[in-house]
Amino acid sequence: MNMKWLEQWFEKIEPKGRWSWLGSTYEAFHTFAFTPKAVTRTGSHIRDAVDMKRSIIIVVIALIPALLFGMWNIGYQTYSADPSNFNFQFSIFNLWWFGFLRMLPLIAVSYIVGLGIEFAFAQYRGHEVNEGFLATGLLIPMIVPVTTPLWQMALAVAFAVVIGKEVFGGSGMNFLNPALVARAFLFFAYPTHMSGDKVWVAADLWGSDAIAGATPMGVLSSGADISIFNSQFSILDMLIGTIPGSTCETSVIAIALGAILLLFTGIASWRIMLSVFLGGGLMGLLFNAIGGTTYLDLPFYYHFLMGGFAFGAVFMATDPVTAAQTNTGKWIYGLLIGAFAVLLRVANPAYPEGMMLSILLMNCLAPLIDHCVISRNIKRRTKRAYVGTGRALSAEDRKEAHNG
Repeated sequence: MNMKWLEQWFEKIEPKGRWSWLGSTYEAFHTFAFTPKAVTRTGSHIRDAVDMKRSIIIVVIALIPALLFGMWNIGYQTYSADPSNFNFQFSIFNLWWFGFLRMLPLIAVSYIVGLGIEFAFAQYRGHEVNEGFLATGLLIPMIVPVTTPLWQMALAVAFAVVIGKEVFGGSGMNFLNPALVARAFLFFAYPTHMSGDKVWVAADLWGSDAIAGATPMGVLSSGADISIFNSQFSILDMLIGTIPGSTCETSVIAIALGAILLLFTGIASWRIMLSVFLGGGLMGLLFNAIGGTTYLDLPFYYHFLMGGFAFGAVFMATDPVTAAQTNTGKWIYGLLIGAFAVLLRVANPAYPEGMMLSILLMNCLAPLIDHCVISRNIKRRTKRAYVGTGRALSAEDRKEAHNG
């Protein structure tokens, strides 16, 4: 398709003279539509067909299966809670449309507030607009309850962008995942809206009322017997995602489709994904060996199917900015995320999820993990460099080996 007319239109409206201060905003829209004409001329750079914008777009595409299913599940859970309250027929499209209308305001507020702040910071600094919020702006509405008030969503997004990202320099400089920062802000600032039995199922299309609909983790944290849990939630229900929960975190199948795309394109690290599940599984097996309560006797693989474990492992833990960078560090980082998530779920009944805090904790420790891995490699190479010399390594020897 010939897009010459659009390119000519962009050239025509390019800000000049007294409007040149809008250059950052113009550049953001121009480079979103077309590949930038300006390229680096000096220094060593890797030339690749995949740039930052294309990487973020792939992440957005990977989120679509979970997003579409989440919209349908909103309608399904609402209709199942009390069909007499609704005047629409039970059909796939009607349920999805109900969920779409419920999620649309959340997504709109997320993008309007977040991108507005991003553009303001870019204009003030005279920098390019960061692309990262294209994914973050969609992730935030996907990991909160559908009944989250819009004003709370706006506050959470503003907090995540300003405090969790821009104060550190913007995309690529933040050490915490911005979407999880927003979720943490909502959880600690407005806990009654983020936990409990009445925040997961919408009672009507536009209001913020809710129908009681306990999540699997809520049932377990209440101390219910394992037989009662199994009677309410089957493995198939949790695998497909037809259970109450945050808007788009319930379907393991939909999340797996996104994971396949991320792994196939090389956007996400398979080491981190795999190690998160290994860490969670090992911790679950350890608690199974202890036994004695519902949560301890729960089969370890149930943790993968409940709450935000799978979603966090695929879309949050693999964030290349906040994760460990070394290959060995990625294994350690992922194992600790999975292990701490299950530990928090079992040991802290007041907070039955665990995945959010586990990832945020390891975001803080990721630089330390990489530092330890690199330091260990330096020590090993230092010893190897002086093997066969027949003398002990002096401080000068170590310094020389370290420097090259």
